[in-house]
Amino acid sequence: MLPPRRVVITGIGVVSALGPTRQAFWQGLCEGRSGIRPIETVDCTQFRFRNGAEVFGYNPADHFEEKQLTYLDRFAQYGLVAAREAQKDAGIDLRGDRTAIVTGTSSGGQGSLDDGYLEVYKKGLPRVHPMTVPRVMANAAASHISMDFGITGPSFTVSTACSSSNHAIGQALWLIRNGVVDTAVAGGSEAIFVFGFLKAWEAMRVVSPDTCRPFSKDRTGMVLGEGGAMLILETLDSAKARGARIYAELAGFGMSSDAHHITQPSAEGGASAMRMALRDGGLQREEIGYVNAHGTGTAANDATESAAILQLLGPDVAVSSTKSMHGHAMGASAAFEAAAAALALYHGVLPPTANFRVPDPECAVNLITGTARQQQVEAALSNSFAFGGLNACLAFRSIRA
Repeated sequence: MLPPRRVVITGIGVVSALGPTRQAFWQGLCEGRSGIRPIETVDCTQFRFRNGAEVFGYNPADHFEEKQLTYLDRFAQYGLVAAREAQKDAGIDLRGDRTAIVTGTSSGGQGSLDDGYLEVYKKGLPRVHPMTVPRVMANAAASHISMDFGITGPSFTVSTACSSSNHAIGQALWLIRNGVVDTAVAGGSEAIFVFGFLKAWEAMRVVSPDTCRPFSKDRTGMVLGEGGAMLILETLDSAKARGARIYAELAGFGMSSDAHHITQPSAEGGASAMRMALRDGGLQREEIGYVNAHGTGTAANDATESAAILQLLGPDVAVSSTKSMHGHAMGASAAFEAAAAALALYHGVLPPTANFRVPDPECAVNLITGTARQQQVEAALSNSFAFGGLNACLAFRSIRA
């Protein structure tokens, strides 16, 4: 039996509140600059909150013809644009059946769904847009990526709330490692700034009225975000053979279920997913120098995640939450954070947690605050913990040239 194949990241594409490209995303993270600002696309006068992390500097007409936009909800646009940037960054031909596409989304085409409800229930119109179903379906981004690149291999979408993209990227890792395919496009996208969806989150009473302050004692909740991020994954041997730039090795993936509560997290569940990612990647806990935390800015998550990190990795590992800058983009958040972790290993720079003000004894992790930290680490974890008690963790290893 052949040994499992090592998998590396050779392309990254990002559309986020920090800008419409990978470079803008990374620059914003390094500067500790928050993309949270007043929401512009929805009238928020009826909401308890006014701020969000909407995609900044994005114009659909720059990427698609008007006819194409008939079929594309904004969430699918973000996924496809990010995939295009990632493919160009990797410089690889993805055509054929030896490439997989695995995407994550929590909500799919919420904008198209909301528009349809508005037409039928409020305006009383007899029909909705004829492309409503293909615009709404959660697999739309994956399907459009397939058609855009001529990819005929496995293509599917994972929807596990806020862990969707980590589950997607982890499945892509295993497909390549086990020889099912040679390359993959993996990540997630989300576009949730529509009236009905925001009303639903307002009812949860976990959205901050001002900004996201993960792990800060005065934190007041999460801030919703949107966008998309995609990774190009391939074997280490393939990347070396073609002289590709390698951001990092995607070394391991772990997932667990809390079996505890539909919305309240469990420290043991999170620690279990991290432990599984270490084992899957053949990593020792002492090798982990950085954790990109789930870090939502809610009272329950941050204290529970801190306990999980301290339990498994101890107090010295560096921790930050980039949601303080790109917001909580639901099913796309983990894709943003995977990109951030890979870029951190490649550049030897660990992004900070923005908006932090007051230390919390219940979150006694080694938190990076204020400005980015110049530090080369050997390995990193990226956590994602979703409602329903679904935990997913990716493990990354640095590859020096």
